[in-house]
Amino acid sequence: QVQLVESGGGLVQPGGSLRLSCAASGFTFSTAPMSWVRQAPGKGLEWVSDISSWGVRTFYADSVKGRFTISRDNAKKTLYLQMNSLKPNDTAVYYCALDRHGLRRGQGTRVTVSS
Repeated sequence: QVQLVESGGGLVQPGGSLRLSCAASGFTFSTAPMSWVRQAPGKGLEWVSDISSWGVRTFYADSVKGRFTISRDNAKKTLYLQMNSLKPNDTAVYYCALDRHGLRRGQGTRVTVSS
C-alpha cells in the first residue's frame, strides 16, 4: 500500500533552515507528481508546493515562494523540502502528499519556528 514517511522537522529559530524528507513506497514514485502541505495549530491544511514527476516543474504558495525549494530523487524514492529564512508563521505539521489537497498524505513532521 502507499506509504509516505516524513522526517526532518524540529525546533528552529526565526531565520533558520530545515530540510524535510519524505520516503515513499508502495507506488511508482517516478511517475507521481508530489506535494507538500502543512497544517498550522488550529488551522486547516494549506498547500505549500508541488513538483512534477521528473522534477522539471515546481510550484509554490505565495507565502513560501523564494524561501522554500521542493526537490526529489526518484532513484531514492524521496521527496525533499528545503526551508530557508523560516518565520514563526511557518510553524506547522508538514506532510508530503500525492495530491495538493492532502487527501493522501503521510503522518507528518512537526516544524516549530520560535526564539
